[in-house]
Amino acid sequence: MKTFISMLAVTLVLAMALPAMAQDSEALYKSKCQVCHGADGKGTAAGQKMGAKAFSSPEITKMSDDELVAATKKGKGKMPAYDGKLTDDQIKGLVKYIRTLK
Repeated sequence: MKTFISMLAVTLVLAMALPAMAQDSEALYKSKCQVCHGADGKGTAAGQKMGAKAFSSPEITKMSDDELVAATKKGKGKMPAYDGKLTDDQIKGLVKYIRTLK
């Protein structure tokens, strides 16, 4: 019974944390990514001039989450590297968030 209660408590904590993490990822996207990639992930005029791709493009949709994490950490083209500027969890949250943009 004690194990069940512990598992239930962990499940409830995670369920409450997930919406907050999604909101944090959205806010982080707006502050770090939106200027080039656009609110909808389709890219801004300035971003497209610098080589930013729409997240719905075949080039991006075929990339695995690990590849997107690596590109975010190392930078790509004119996109700056975020390794050391964002945590691994923040970058993973961003990748999950951009997957929701269509």
